Amino acid sequence: MRNLEVAQILREIGVLLEIKGENRFRVLAYQEAARKIENWPEAIELLAKEGKLRDISGIGEGLAAKIDEYLRTGKIEYYEELTKETPRELIQLTEVPGVGPKIARQLYSDLGILTIEQLVQAIQEHRLQNLPGFSIKSEEKIRKGIDIIKKNTGRMLLGYALPLAEEVITFLRENNQIDNISTAGSLRRMKETIGDIDILASTVDANRMMEAFINLPMVKQIIAHGTTKSSILTYEGVQIDLRVVDNQCFGAALQYFTGSKEHNVKLREYALKKGYKINEYGIYRIDDGKRRGGEKEEDIYQILGMEWIPPEMREDQGEIEAALQKRLPILVDIKDIQGDLHVHSNWSDGLVSIEEMAKAAVQKGYQYIAICDHSQGLAVASGLTPEQIQERRKEINQWNQNHSEIFVLEGVEANILGDGSIDLPDEVLAQLPIVVAGIHTGLSQNTEKINQRLEKAFKNPYVQIISHPTGRLINKRDSTQGDLALLFKYAQQTTTALEINAQPERLDLKDIDARQANEKYQIKLVISTDSHDPSSLNLMRLGVAQARRAWLTNKDILNTYNKGQLLEILQKKRERFTI
Repeated sequence: MRNLEVAQILREIGVLLEIKGENRFRVLAYQEAARKIENWPEAIELLAKEGKLRDISGIGEGLAAKIDEYLRTGKIEYYEELTKETPRELIQLTEVPGVGPKIARQLYSDLGILTIEQLVQAIQEHRLQNLPGFSIKSEEKIRKGIDIIKKNTGRMLLGYALPLAEEVITFLRENNQIDNISTAGSLRRMKETIGDIDILASTVDANRMMEAFINLPMVKQIIAHGTTKSSILTYEGVQIDLRVVDNQCFGAALQYFTGSKEHNVKLREYALKKGYKINEYGIYRIDDGKRRGGEKEEDIYQILGMEWIPPEMREDQGEIEAALQKRLPILVDIKDIQGDLHVHSNWSDGLVSIEEMAKAAVQKGYQYIAICDHSQGLAVASGLTPEQIQERRKEINQWNQNHSEIFVLEGVEANILGDGSIDLPDEVLAQLPIVVAGIHTGLSQNTEKINQRLEKAFKNPYVQIISHPTGRLINKRDSTQGDLALLFKYAQQTTTALEINAQPERLDLKDIDARQANEKYQIKLVISTDSHDPSSLNLMRLGVAQARRAWLTNKDILNTYNKGQLLEILQKKRERFTI
């Protein structure tokens, strides 16, 4: 599917318009169109072929024509005209945290800066400080933003890599006789960012499979073509490597190419002590050179006397020792999830109605879903006033009265204000079965200030969950300066749950922090999608993967509990702190 490709060019048009200083509503039209197409469950090229582009809400005649033009010709004339007026290089400049379209325009018009390299030089020469509205602090903020960009260059988000890999695998399965096929590398370990995509397969006809691979519709360039390994580059600039191995060594190769390097080194060291040698072809006794296994991945671990280790845990974080002692946790699974406790509707900045979100959740087999629209302190997201919350309650109550297939919880994602208070009165919060609260503004404040704000929010008796606790955006924005150990203590003391936000650019809390929160402080976690449209409910699997990387079980995750158990847990904090 070319949804991501189309979404990207529409997003770039929006950025160019914003750099030019065009009407905000025109900019938003392109941003919203990009967002909807990116998350649309059907292939955009099929919609265009059937003349159904305008079935996507917000896609009018003009936008539909531009999308159709791009799919037919590979370009949009309007985009070409915009880049003649505003250099395309500025788009990349806007991706630097702390820059944005308006600042990019100022840097270009006042200093002639077009590239990140030129921006680095200007910062080194302290030329930004002389610009109107700039200071030493803002210059330093942009410098840190450049460091973030450089650190993550060449790595894509898990949420983009996984669907792309699955699309390739589906295509190969449909066009070849395949015995085994799987992702490998960091993608199989479900790391939050991925370099190249690795796919491993076994088949009776390797040549045919490789031909199918290098002729995928997404191929822009063939990097390498052989009978055992081929590499391609997609139009989005993603490298995908396919390896084909014999059936008898597929398991060993899968273990080897999944990694991590640190995990494999320790596993091989242990194997040597036990008299075995491991490589991508199998596991062998050193004394007689006899091959003892390798067709299945489980062979490697079983022969060494340990439990099979789930790929998400293979980071040399104690998993080998635990597997030898037969004490690996039974990790949470997507099948354990009973509901989503943080989604938005069109009452705030969501794209669809409560009914549409509820029906989509029914399709997931959920028992419950929590509609947590933004509250009034976040005007940019159309946050709700107390009066609007009361009006929305009627709609939610009506759904619950007329539908037994899923229970809709009335909730809110409240904003934690600068002084730590919540942007809704306690009497309003008390009427809501679930209150999620998060910091959305003032994210660059110092450690003391962030700590104070969160401490007060944790101690609010009506706040049961803290959303995206560190505020990070992967590849774009570092975590806030809050002291995590202190925040975990607040959560423990107040029995407040912490969210693992499943949005690809968030995955917040990150794995090592979620593990610490649970193991050291016994804090309950919630895996939520923060969905603004039905298709985003599918992001739950990314949050589950993050929880698995954190060694979490279903008992550690609130939304694996049934409706009755969940409501009881949510009420406990209020009973404890309002007596």
